[in-house]
Amino acid sequence: MKPILLTGFEPFGGESINPSEEIARALNGRTVAGHAVVGALLPCVYGTAIKELKHLMKLHEPMLVVCLGQAGGRAEITPERVAINVDDARIPDNAGQQPIDKPIVKDGPTAYWSTLPIKAIVQELRKQHIAAAVSQTAGTFVCNHVFYGLMHALRDQEAVRGGFIHVPYLPEQTDRLDSGLVGQPSLSLAKMIAGLELALDTAVKYRRDVRKAGGATH
Repeated sequence: MKPILLTGFEPFGGESINPSEEIARALNGRTVAGHAVVGALLPCVYGTAIKELKHLMKLHEPMLVVCLGQAGGRAEITPERVAINVDDARIPDNAGQQPIDKPIVKDGPTAYWSTLPIKAIVQELRKQHIAAAVSQTAGTFVCNHVFYGLMHALRDQEAVRGGFIHVPYLPEQTDRLDSGLVGQPSLSLAKMIAGLELALDTAVKYRRDVRKAGGATH
């Protein structure tokens, strides 16, 4: 059976850890809903991250692609609804690039919808008392850049679904007095690993999303 590709990002913005990387590493090699999970790391670099993602997709030929990223300030695991065609960086990426109001794909569509069952994922996580909500914006940093690049690559592949999920800080990031993050919301790594394993299981099992009002953030 074809695998699930799960990607995380390397640390950025002066951080020494990124929860998305830790989750992808932890789930690498597990079997979810009968499919092996391939966990992989993407650089937090405009352009290069999409190239690496495309390489991984060609190499593994997955049936599902879920990209993860850190969303500091959020208290929940948040599946993203839409990727927009713009790079607009508040801070430089890990290669020092800081694009402003630049399209990701010249003459590409304004936006792409996720093809993950985002509301079903939120529903199933909440059943297990894991904080989750649908997000209406993936920002304009490298997370959105990869999300848009993924959906653009999948635009003609109906058999392969994909999308992006943001995760909060880890407690070890927000507990350090010198981090500047004290007081920010966080989730334990164990809870996020469990949440993402359940999210992948839900994404495989739900071919159509549930129709349910509410549950949105950002």
